[in-house]
Amino acid sequence: MNRRRFLTAATTAAAAVCATGPTALAAPSSRARASDAARLRIWFEATYRSIIAMTTDLGLTADKIDASRPGAPVPSRQTSPTNIGCGLWSTVAAAGLGVISASLMHDRLARTVAAVERLERAHGFWFNWYDAHDGSVLTTWPESGDPVRPFLSTVDNAWLVTGLTIAADADPALRPRVARLLGGADWSYFHTPYDPADPVAGPGQLRGGYWPDKPGKGEPTGFHYGALNTEPRMASYLGMADGSLPTDHYWHLYRTLPPGMGQEQEPAGTYVTVDGVRVWQGHYTHRGRKLIPTWGGSMFEALMVPLFVPEAEWSPHSWGATHERYVRSQIDHGLIEEQYGYWGFSPASVPQGGYREYGVDAIGMQEDGYHSLGVVTPHASFLALPQAPGEAVANLDALARNLGAYDDRYGFRDSVDVTTGRVSDFVLALDQGMIAAALAQHLRPGLLQRPFRTGGFRARVRPLLAKERFSI
Repeated sequence: MNRRRFLTAATTAAAAVCATGPTALAAPSSRARASDAARLRIWFEATYRSIIAMTTDLGLTADKIDASRPGAPVPSRQTSPTNIGCGLWSTVAAAGLGVISASLMHDRLARTVAAVERLERAHGFWFNWYDAHDGSVLTTWPESGDPVRPFLSTVDNAWLVTGLTIAADADPALRPRVARLLGGADWSYFHTPYDPADPVAGPGQLRGGYWPDKPGKGEPTGFHYGALNTEPRMASYLGMADGSLPTDHYWHLYRTLPPGMGQEQEPAGTYVTVDGVRVWQGHYTHRGRKLIPTWGGSMFEALMVPLFVPEAEWSPHSWGATHERYVRSQIDHGLIEEQYGYWGFSPASVPQGGYREYGVDAIGMQEDGYHSLGVVTPHASFLALPQAPGEAVANLDALARNLGAYDDRYGFRDSVDVTTGRVSDFVLALDQGMIAAALAQHLRPGLLQRPFRTGGFRARVRPLLAKERFSI
């Protein structure tokens, strides 16, 4: 896009926002809703083509492709457990939406499961980086040659387990193989039990992960995942559901950091006791709305997990309310606070190259949190479909029409700098996987949530969310 066209489009979008306000959209007609569904299905098909383009002959979904070049893109050398999980659930979504047949779904899932069975593991978990083409553990980074120390990541393993769980639910023929794979994945490996005599050393939380090349358990990260409203809570849910984590772990996670600790804003709230645990039920306020912050202020921290675990349904006045307000804060930041004309901020490719975190600093606990910097990430709008479907579709339409952020072959590019019009050349498996899951949830609600509504999720996780009383 040339600069004159970009500036005209951006000015037009901003003027429309000022004229109507961010919440003044009329309710869509049934014809408009049908039109949206058709468009969303087209977007899903393009997104799934990108997942297939990123998947190697071995069956592992690679980290990314460069979608800007003509011809078939070459998948990156590296992949992670998260990327592989994204490939699995995207294939289940494609079959559930009728984009591929059940037999093709089986073939693709079985190929990926066979590849996962071959991957080297430690302590029942998968390493953070593999060669997507031959399955070997990466010890040097393909793009730079820098050394890579093999690492077991809590959050990345959670997304692979999520993908495998969805695959086994969708294809009964794979259940015995997936059960064997998951049999050794004991989440207590990452857990530091609560120690009331020394809650700093024993916080009852999950480590970020371990480098397993040391004797015993290996060398742990120097931090725990303490914030509740961040994507590692998927690992917490999985561990509590299968019984490898105690359910009081949930109450040892921070809604906000307690008062007096360094964080983005001094929280309001009160202490309560739940299941024998003293909990600081704190909240932040953004533009007059009380909400539970994430760590950095990005969209996927808050809204990736509920693609799979029905938090808003099980906890409508707490989780449901904060999800709604979090989305509204993201919209207001883009349209009112910064007046970009567009919204939706989450970690993604840098349009000029590289990767970094984007977000809304005011709704993250980290004192120097994630900033938007004029970079809008399309997957963030897809994550907002449950809370603001009309505004999400309108935002995506504008990004596609005005800024060229949509590619007919492979869907939405990873990011766009709306201050310059620069669109990323890349699509990333993680972000495309979130888009695929969000579209599946919107077009066929519950499709990917089935295994997270039964068993230990129903017996152990749902009661916790029912007890949740955020101070919002």
